[in-house]
Amino acid sequence: MKRILLVVVIILIAIQFIRPEKNIHPGAQPSDISSIYTVPPNVDTILIHACKDCHSNNTRYPWYNKIQPVAWFLDNHVRDGKKSFNLNEFTTYPAWRQYDKISEVKKQLDKGDMPLSSYTWIHRDAILTDAQKNTIESWSEEIKKQMEAKYPQDSLQKPKGD
Repeated sequence: MKRILLVVVIILIAIQFIRPEKNIHPGAQPSDISSIYTVPPNVDTILIHACKDCHSNNTRYPWYNKIQPVAWFLDNHVRDGKKSFNLNEFTTYPAWRQYDKISEVKKQLDKGDMPLSSYTWIHRDAILTDAQKNTIESWSEEIKKQMEAKYPQDSLQKPKGD
């Protein structure tokens, strides 16, 4: 039993030196959603507290990110979040994907799927009030209207086969 415990301790110590790359890219983000759509300060504040740690190129890392395997767990969440929807890469998406992702915002909020409960458990300031949800939903609906006015309707539909 002592040998098993010793092996476990050695493994736990060894993995502390294997760290994922941090998601920190300071400075201007030329493909950010704000480069083509207005992001009012009140909306940006909500996004910073509830969304951008996983859905942007800049994550605010908590102290416990220095402990493995927690850092791997957080890195996985950030990678998944960015792959799904990255506010800093929004303008690189084709119009149909931009429209799909901005439409998804309301759906995720309505279902209570975002922010993740595993995130809000620790980040209590990320728990959105009804007023904050309404603010984000109104903002996303406004972007949808702007897109509908700017692009032909068929360009806002996912191409068949994608």
